[in-house]
Amino acid sequence: MSGSVVEHTETIKNLLAAFEGESNAHAKYTAFAVKADIEGFHGAGSLLRAAGRAEQIHAQNHARVIKQLGGEAKCEIHPVEVKTTLENLKAALAGETYEVNSMYPEFLKEAEAQANAAAVRTFTWALEAEKTHARLYSEAIALVESGKKDAWVTKARDFFVCAVCGYTSETPEEHERCPVCNLAWEKFETIH
Repeated sequence: MSGSVVEHTETIKNLLAAFEGESNAHAKYTAFAVKADIEGFHGAGSLLRAAGRAEQIHAQNHARVIKQLGGEAKCEIHPVEVKTTLENLKAALAGETYEVNSMYPEFLKEAEAQANAAAVRTFTWALEAEKTHARLYSEAIALVESGKKDAWVTKARDFFVCAVCGYTSETPEEHERCPVCNLAWEKFETIH
């Protein structure tokens, strides 16, 4: 990685913000999953656990780049306000939407301007996974709102998370390799 820490100050600031956001999302989704299971939304609970695992992977990736740039990955984990599963899914979707539409595109633009390949990669990986989370949360919200008792949100199910980039899928072996980072599908983690 070329350049001094000073040259990468804005990138480090963005990586720290992303690290804190992803770390807090992991804590939030873990708490939301418990509530979903209590309310009988076992599929939604699995989705929240899978997305939480993906957020943890994103935080680890961001932390690695922060360290490479000479920074230290530190953050504050905020108290989680747990509401109903529907409200929690809507809160999760709002967070993902912000990351997809605003945060990661802005962070990527700055990292690209600095020609920081490691930051571009970690931001891109997270952005692509967040797009999938937003889609799955939207689907889960619609199903919870519909009240259908036989929908996937009520049934125990597995989700599959790429151990490298956090890409999340609801189907086993969707591709031979991760569509984001090219990891072999058999290395995906199964989240219940």
